[in-house]
Amino acid sequence: MPKIAEKQVVINEIKEKLDRAASIVLVNARGLTVEQDTTLRRKLREAGVDYKVYKNTMINFAVEGTDFSAIAPHLEGPTTVAISYDDPTAAARIISKEIKAMPVLEFKAGVIDKVYYDGKGVMAIANIPSREELLSKLLGSFKSPISTFARLVNQIAESKGQGQPAEVAEATE
Repeated sequence: MPKIAEKQVVINEIKEKLDRAASIVLVNARGLTVEQDTTLRRKLREAGVDYKVYKNTMINFAVEGTDFSAIAPHLEGPTTVAISYDDPTAAARIISKEIKAMPVLEFKAGVIDKVYYDGKGVMAIANIPSREELLSKLLGSFKSPISTFARLVNQIAESKGQGQPAEVAEATE
């Protein structure tokens, strides 16, 4: 197979992944040990994130003309790509947690939900809780005032009826 055909296969692979992607994050992973890299790859794989090293020129050809083209200026030096499909912030969130244990990791840039972020922006996005966490916090905040109100109504009912619900107390008077 000629070299150009081999390169086109890789470019097409990246393009197919980008067609389904919710986000892409570029990472400089130079200096990771094999053990650290294996741990990071496992955690990303469990979250449904593709994490792979591609040549910068291949990534550049693949992102050309797509929503992800803003990352092209950051395609210098060693680049590892993390592509999320379902949860746009999954890759950034997981890598951010691992940066604490692996300080050689650093964000280069990313496109999350069709919005470009530099390395600092990706780090800020990584600190936002997942959609599921935000929904559970929202539901918890709804539940708290409602349960407080229910307890208050119950206490009023008990105090008026000396332990009986309010309607029973009125019927007996």
